[in-house]
Amino acid sequence: MPRLLANCLIVVLSIFLIPALVKAEPPRFAQVDPRTTLSFPRDFGAHPDFRTEWWYATGWLQTADGKQLGFQVTFFRSATEHERANPSKFAPKQLIVAHAALSDPTIGKLQHDQRVARAGFGLAQTSESTTDIKLGTWSMLREADGRYRVALPARDFSFDLTLTPTQPILLQGSNGYSRKGPKPEQASHYYSEPQLQVSGAITRNGKTIKVTGSAWLDHEWSSTVLDPKAVGWDWVGANLDDGRALMAFRIRGADGSSLWQHASLREKDGRLRQINGDAIRFTPVRFWRSPRTQAKYPVEVTLDIDQQRWQLRPLQDDQELDSRQSTGAVYWEGAVTLERDGRREGRGYLEMTGYVKPLKL
Repeated sequence: MPRLLANCLIVVLSIFLIPALVKAEPPRFAQVDPRTTLSFPRDFGAHPDFRTEWWYATGWLQTADGKQLGFQVTFFRSATEHERANPSKFAPKQLIVAHAALSDPTIGKLQHDQRVARAGFGLAQTSESTTDIKLGTWSMLREADGRYRVALPARDFSFDLTLTPTQPILLQGSNGYSRKGPKPEQASHYYSEPQLQVSGAITRNGKTIKVTGSAWLDHEWSSTVLDPKAVGWDWVGANLDDGRALMAFRIRGADGSSLWQHASLREKDGRLRQINGDAIRFTPVRFWRSPRTQAKYPVEVTLDIDQQRWQLRPLQDDQELDSRQSTGAVYWEGAVTLERDGRREGRGYLEMTGYVKPLKL
């Protein structure tokens, strides 16, 4: 009997302890390929073989009495380095993270919330066939007619919004291959849906208010985005009042220089211009210092793109979002107006990362 127990113990140890002592090979993530042709509706969905992915909707809302608000909803999918062959449903192979924010100048700072969970058990999931993301009671769903439904009860507010396309999909970079650095692999697959019409309601303090507005949606996926010398980026996506769509970004080094820059401008007739390098310039005009992190953000910026110039002015200065409980980053992400010669030409969102500490994806 003792020998039988000893043999059983050896079997148990071999099952549970020996695999733990063997170092598993880290998973190999898929790489962005410039030869890839994006295919829809498949590429509306998730790409779990890539390390990082996000669906990002931002926009301006207007209440019935004319009050202006900014909103942001982002869902992230992150593949971990956990061994993919592990059959356990509890293995955290994929994480789902979400941020939501409401910008209201009468409050003076962002209202925001965040969620994170491992994928699985019907509580947190993405679909590979279309945009269908769930994280607890938070969700984003792309319906068959192209409309996005966002249902999101956050801590201080709730969104119940419908985002309706009015223009074709915009493939960023070279047919959806978007360089983010000097090396070809420092890139993402990236498309946008600008000029979305927004309708629905927000709820705060038990009161539901109908809203309308416009939004911009980005979807990107990658495994290697930033150059080791990069600390973060400045990005703007804007719906211009005449129907044009503008996107521009720069990848910043520690000294504030631009390691990589790109912009796209789709004209009213659908012609798409892709602009690179020195034809793009972000010039700080006015700074705001966060009382919480002491980070100094250029909240007013002059944006020059190929002999065109816009002034970016914030809906409010304090639009800093602290996501250290989910992604680990603190960044400025806020509603901005685009002006030229003192006249409004559009509205969008400005995102500035890496001002508190270097961004790590």
